Amino acid sequence: MKTAAIAAFVFLSAMPIQPAAAQPASQLATEEFMIPAADPGVQLYVRNKHPRGASRFSADNIVLFVHGATYPASTSFDLQLDGLSWMDYIASRGYDVYLVDLRGYGKSTRPPEMDQPAERNAPIVRTDTAARDYGAAVDFILKRRGVAKLNVLGWSWGTAITALYTSQNNAKVNRLVLYAPVWLRETKSLTDAGGALGAYRQVTVEAALKRKAAGIPEGKKPMPDAWADEWVRATFASDPVGAKANPRFVRAPNGVVLDTREYWSAGKALYDPANIRVPTMLVLAEWDADTPIYMAQALFPKLVNADPKRLVVIGEGTHSVLMEKNRMQLFREVQLFLDERSPY
Repeated sequence: MKTAAIAAFVFLSAMPIQPAAAQPASQLATEEFMIPAADPGVQLYVRNKHPRGASRFSADNIVLFVHGATYPASTSFDLQLDGLSWMDYIASRGYDVYLVDLRGYGKSTRPPEMDQPAERNAPIVRTDTAARDYGAAVDFILKRRGVAKLNVLGWSWGTAITALYTSQNNAKVNRLVLYAPVWLRETKSLTDAGGALGAYRQVTVEAALKRKAAGIPEGKKPMPDAWADEWVRATFASDPVGAKANPRFVRAPNGVVLDTREYWSAGKALYDPANIRVPTMLVLAEWDADTPIYMAQALFPKLVNADPKRLVVIGEGTHSVLMEKNRMQLFREVQLFLDERSPY
């Protein structure tokens, strides 16, 4: 089975890829919403981009993105680098594109535990809670557009959230994209510093950039300095408390870290891949130290009911390839998968 998984790789070199012709970003409309989560008192921030003037979309061309363990969706999926974000790239091709910040992140409700010292409370926002938040965003979009399903896209921890959600809600999912997929861990998690876990953790700029540099071979620099600066500016302005501190930081709920300890690092999966019954794509980059290639290799053959399924590796990129020089390869390969239409 492992051999079959390796043989299924599509490994992309560092050759530059030009994006297909599309509408300019200036022709996109942007809308923002605060929607109720499944739990009372929790509001979730949702952003939407679509071609200006368009209001009718099908299940084939609606996408909902969710972020990873530490940073909000808006400062990654819609980060403007040289005037273009991944959200822009997809929307400019006629798609209705959304992102959601889970509770505890970005502009969404911060649980009350985040206003107290971290050590006073147990870890908050575990993966099952995050999947319920994601489901609330899905239901909001399905009702808004009058459709039965949409395309699901998650990054890092977001792949555990979206895979868990899909395994329980196949009827609402058209296609599933797992970018930097999480699976059973053989190496140490870069988000877990060890020791006792409080409700949340604080991540400084220095710590964030050190993590992004993990796995990069000597002499290589996949993220231009100007792009790194723009990501830092946007991300560390997203936490109203951390933005005023010196040094700056973002707070991130620790439920994901506890789940890693109790599940992924303990050899237990949070969901059964066999319960995913929709077309599924796994995509990651060569130098990903957060979710190394062995995870995708192990997960891929377990997707026995995902038809079709695909595993793509982007050359010379890290966990954050969506904001690196080879990001257009990621954008293009995911777009090809989204644009496909099932023959049955």
